[in-house]
Amino acid sequence: MNEIVSVCMATYNGEKYILRQLQSILSQLNPEDEVIISDDNSTDTTLAIIVQIGDKRIKVYKNQGLRGPLHNFEQAIRHASGNYIILSDQDDVWMPDKAQTIRSLLKNHDLVLTNCEVVDQNGTIIHASYFKHRGTKSGFWHNLYKNSYMGCCMAFRREILTYVMPFPTHIHMHDWWIGLLVELKGSVCFYPQPLLQYFRHGENASTTGEPGYGLLKRLKHRVFMLWHVAARILSR
Repeated sequence: MNEIVSVCMATYNGEKYILRQLQSILSQLNPEDEVIISDDNSTDTTLAIIVQIGDKRIKVYKNQGLRGPLHNFEQAIRHASGNYIILSDQDDVWMPDKAQTIRSLLKNHDLVLTNCEVVDQNGTIIHASYFKHRGTKSGFWHNLYKNSYMGCCMAFRREILTYVMPFPTHIHMHDWWIGLLVELKGSVCFYPQPLLQYFRHGENASTTGEPGYGLLKRLKHRVFMLWHVAARILSR
């Protein structure tokens, strides 16, 4: 029996990309699966495009909380009903075997981080392996120092929500938060085969790494994150 998959997507003014991404996702899902979309008050035609798709597996919620990707993703996750949760950005493209591979890997792991191809707006490959480009590897301290966890490449079992939710209000990266906690309390799989094309087009809602951050700000982020992780671990 297949576990039910909830794809959780945060959208904001994604009219240029949303149809392409949803088509790549829906073609891989079973009839009982769902796509949970939390929209951060888009002002373009994003929601109209989603409605026009006409797929009953898509469930749309308008973000009623704080603005921004972190809180938008938190709302999407809160509405998910599936046993397996896959995070998705609005502007990438899934490779055809992503959903099935994730289902298989999550049978034995709490969280899966998959590799991806980094491509430009025309689909030209910039980095054939994000893992190689980023120096991705597991381990709490390594990922506190240099985060490997990118939300669009993450999937996890529902059980981890008991300790990763709610997100602390003032952290700035939900994927980093989830990854660090599961490193400490669960089992993680880093899957080296790229399962999506990660588009870099200059309009992305989030960035990889911390470009433009000075040393002091990076240090503050890490101390702040470590404090929140320790507080959550000790409280559960």
